[in-house]
Amino acid sequence: MTNTSPLGNTKQLGNSDMQLTSIGFGAWAIGGGDWQYGWGAQEDSDSIAAIHAALDAGINWIDTAAVYGLGHSEEVVARALKSTSHKPYVFTKSSMTWGEDRKIVQTMKKIREEVEQSLRRLQVDAIDLYQIHWPVPDDEVEEGWSTMAALQREGKVRWIGVSNFSVAQMERAIKIAPITSLQPPYSAINRAVEDSILPFCKQHGIGVINYAPMHSGLLTGAMNKERVAALPENDFRSRAKNFQEPQLSRNLALAELMKQIGARHGVMAGVVAIAWTLHNPAITAAIVGGRSAQQVEGVLPAATFRLSDAEYAEIGKFLTEQGL
Repeated sequence: MTNTSPLGNTKQLGNSDMQLTSIGFGAWAIGGGDWQYGWGAQEDSDSIAAIHAALDAGINWIDTAAVYGLGHSEEVVARALKSTSHKPYVFTKSSMTWGEDRKIVQTMKKIREEVEQSLRRLQVDAIDLYQIHWPVPDDEVEEGWSTMAALQREGKVRWIGVSNFSVAQMERAIKIAPITSLQPPYSAINRAVEDSILPFCKQHGIGVINYAPMHSGLLTGAMNKERVAALPENDFRSRAKNFQEPQLSRNLALAELMKQIGARHGVMAGVVAIAWTLHNPAITAAIVGGRSAQQVEGVLPAATFRLSDAEYAEIGKFLTEQGL
C-alpha cells in the first residue's frame, strides 16, 4: 500500500497503520562520541538543525535507540521535536543497557524498565515503533518478545519490531506475537540479509527498514583514505574491518562508481547507495543518518531518486567482480 508525501510515495510498514517516507532520519551519530560505538564528538545544535532540516523537507519518521550516546540521542530528538511543529513517527530500541560505569550490557530482561526511561527521555506518551535492538543473549528472545507484546497491549508502544534478528529468531518470535518490522544492516557492501532474511520478511508481511545503506559513510563519495586514517579513536569506524585494507580500496572504488552514476543525475554517491538498497522490493524504507543540516540536504534526493535497471545491473557487475 502506498500514499504520497512531499517526498514522493510512502509505503506501509508491515502490519502497522504507518505510511513511511522512503528515507527516515537515523539518530545514531547524534549520540556523540563518549560511548563504545560513538561516531566522535558531535554538537547538539548541529544535530537539532539536522533533524529540523529532515522534517522540514517532509521526512516523517526518526529512528533512534536508548543506547545511542547512552540516552543522549533520545534526549536530543526530544529537544528537536519540542522546537518544531512537525509530528514525525518516533522509533527507538531496547536491550542494550548500561550502568554508572557506562559499559554496555546486552539483555532483554530489562525491557519494561527501559521503555519507561525511553518514554521519559523522548517526552512522548507512546513510542510509535519499539524494537529489540539485538537478540542477545539468544535464550532471552521469547521472554523479550513477550514483554514487547505486553507493552503493545498496554499502549506504551504502538507497534513492535526487531533488529538484527535471524530467520530462526523471527520464527520463534512470531509464535508469540506478530512482528511489524525488521531493522537489518543492508548496503551494497553488506548483503548478508539478501539470501534468506529479506525473502522471509517479504513472505510474512514484515516491513524492513534497513540501516547503514551508505555503510557508515563509506559510500557517500566524501570518504577517502586520508579521512579514514584521520578518524579519531572515539569513532567506532576506526576499528571496523571495511574501513581497513584490503576492503577499504575496494569499497572506495565502489563509491567512485556510485559517484559516476550519481553525476549523470546531479546527485551524490550516497544517494545512489541508498537507492541501491531501495531497489530491493523487500525494503520498506531506509534509515539515513545526518550530523548537520548540510548533510541532510545532500541525501534528501534519495527520497525520490531511483536507479534504472541498467544502472542497478552496472553496480551488480562490479559487486560480482569484487566478490561482494
